[in-house]
Amino acid sequence: MIQDSAIFISALLLAAGESKRMGRQKLLLPFGTSTIIEQTIDNLLNSRVDEIIVVVGYGAQELVTKIGRKPLKIAVNPHYQQGMSTSIIAGLNLIDNNAKAVMIALADQPGISSKIIDKLIEEFQRHNKGIAIPVYQGNRGHPVIFPIKYKSALLKLTGDVGGRGIIEKHRDDILEIPVDSKDINVDIDALSDYQRLN
Repeated sequence: MIQDSAIFISALLLAAGESKRMGRQKLLLPFGTSTIIEQTIDNLLNSRVDEIIVVVGYGAQELVTKIGRKPLKIAVNPHYQQGMSTSIIAGLNLIDNNAKAVMIALADQPGISSKIIDKLIEEFQRHNKGIAIPVYQGNRGHPVIFPIKYKSALLKLTGDVGGRGIIEKHRDDILEIPVDSKDINVDIDALSDYQRLN
């Protein structure tokens, strides 16, 4: 984490899902020289985010054993089967009081580089407002940055949704940031996704 951010940004890395389509804990599959989750975390660590909170649920102990020595916070979500909203809430409960924005990232997107993350942060800071969303060839992806003013709305989320409802409700407050990487739209759900990306 490069500590020169003009605005304190907390990253929530959502890693609590059940990997149903993969049939096993996909985040511990080999990727590059480590694993999927380690690569995703390292991309955040090498970016300008100020803190990282990893939210675990399914297979939590295995994940904690693997990542526990990294400089991050870990939130355990006992309600992970109730959907993504519960992970966002669990992570928000651990963010630093100085946080001015929250970046929501997905643990099964190891292809999103520090460079992409930094571009999002830089553009978000330059405009100093708005929900920052990366866009590749017209398609929105992840991670998404929410100003802290949306924290209360995020804490009220229910079900298996992220911040989509908030985004749709505040279309006039969206900052779309073009990026030159399809990885913002690529996550690893099935074995074929993993083989293609790895």
